[in-house]
Amino acid sequence: MRIALGLQYEGSNFFGWQAQPHGNTVQNVFELALGHFAQVPLSTIVAGRTDRGVHALGQVVHFDTQLDRAESSWVRGVNAFLPPSIAVQWAKLVPPTFHARFTAFERVYFYVLYVHSVRSPMLAKRAGWVHKALDTDMMREAARHLIGEHDFSSFRSSNCQAKTPIKHLYAIDIVEDGLFVHFRFRANAFLYRMVRNIMGCLVSVGWHKHPAYWVAEVLATRDRRRAAPTFMPDGLYLLQVRYPDDFDVPLSNSRCFPFCTGIEL
Repeated sequence: MRIALGLQYEGSNFFGWQAQPHGNTVQNVFELALGHFAQVPLSTIVAGRTDRGVHALGQVVHFDTQLDRAESSWVRGVNAFLPPSIAVQWAKLVPPTFHARFTAFERVYFYVLYVHSVRSPMLAKRAGWVHKALDTDMMREAARHLIGEHDFSSFRSSNCQAKTPIKHLYAIDIVEDGLFVHFRFRANAFLYRMVRNIMGCLVSVGWHKHPAYWVAEVLATRDRRRAAPTFMPDGLYLLQVRYPDDFDVPLSNSRCFPFCTGIEL
């Protein structure tokens, strides 16, 4: 049988999702807990391999097993072996045609940015920070140049393993909320560090280092060297992964996260 699980994790102390020999990744820790509960090793497939320091409110994994357990038992049992920074939110028996990565048709990332002359230790590793005001109207104008299906090589990390740099970016929403600026990125899929590289360019435009049309020029070059430096991971969250309705996969309960209040989901 195939089981899908929804995960949340605070990623600041992990070296991203993907398993590594040193063991300090979300996948390493999660699969160890999963194996303790199941009493047999189980390998998982994930919807999106988040980068080092990136968080998740709506990560989805699946695995195959012969163990017959109630859905609620997978939640409580695996959580009993997980550290406070990772928690299973839901479990669901899914058909063998479900695939956490390949049947997903949309990923949604959220970035929360704190704008203030002085950093806040209360937001450390939970929100990005810039020390001076941003021109969000210019940032929205710049973002419009990225909407649609494009070759996003200019925003692709050099060690990205994706088979193609062509992705369809559905929307970038930018909302001001007091001292915060909220960003929501919706796409069919994302390249490695794509959101953080776009964030670097948007912040540069917001500080008037470049005009809004510069982002279109960067996109057209397909050259990572032409873009701004990669932005910090601290405020980046994998918010939701969407699947066809036939699978009836729950969406993340993002309203439990206070920073999401600035954007209608």
